[in-house]
Amino acid sequence: MIAGKLRSRRLRSLRGADIRPTSDRLRETLFNVLTAGNPDVLSGSVWLDLYAGTGAVGIEALSRGAGMVFLVESSPAAAGLIAHNLRSLGLETGFRILRQEGTRSLRALEAENITADFVFIDPPYRLENAYRETLSLLSKSKLLGPETVVVAEHQKKFELENDVLSLHRYRKLQQGDSVLSFYRKKS
Repeated sequence: MIAGKLRSRRLRSLRGADIRPTSDRLRETLFNVLTAGNPDVLSGSVWLDLYAGTGAVGIEALSRGAGMVFLVESSPAAAGLIAHNLRSLGLETGFRILRQEGTRSLRALEAENITADFVFIDPPYRLENAYRETLSLLSKSKLLGPETVVVAEHQKKFELENDVLSLHRYRKLQQGDSVLSFYRKKS
């Protein structure tokens, strides 16, 4: 972890290209952007970490004060790894692991009347359609409020649209081969 109460703690990962934890440097950039001008914005926030992999981003959010993190991962091995990482850090509350496909989890969370403050999307880079499908579903979802920030991590060679239905990309940051695209609902 980069900062917060779990600073300097390590997470386990799985081998293979589909489990690609967000680098420490990119995670630090992500959280610096989200907290710029308001360091308390994460306090008590609700997160959706879609395609969670190792859970690094969601766990970082917990470390920095998030109130609830939904870690969504369809791979049984990766979901088990997330559970292991949470246990190894001594975390017992403030999260839920949803072992299901990302778009299915969105419908389940909508049914619970969840409103997210932040949504992080990071499918395996080879699943380019998953980005568009997930952003499209989110643009029509009750999970997003007017101030919800949606962040997609993707390869720089794969360009996401500036507008996906009601979502508008308001910021794009490149770091190495990775890009963070920041979206909000159009006003």
